[in-house]
Amino acid sequence: MSNKRVRITYVKSVIGYSQRQKGTVRALGLRRLGDVLEHDDSPTIRGMLDKISHLVEVEEVGKDEAA
Repeated sequence: MSNKRVRITYVKSVIGYSQRQKGTVRALGLRRLGDVLEHDDSPTIRGMLDKISHLVEVEEVGKDEAA
């Protein structure tokens, strides 16, 4: 199990982007601009973040930093 986590901040609206990108943002659990959440670092999450990297900011945090 990975001991890394990623902190994701939703910074740009999905208005004008494809339905697929909108779905990816929702699947990550992001609802409103400014939302911040953490996920375990995994290839699945990284793939999703690669597809919407222009809409979010990603920061790596350790398990001990995670709130």
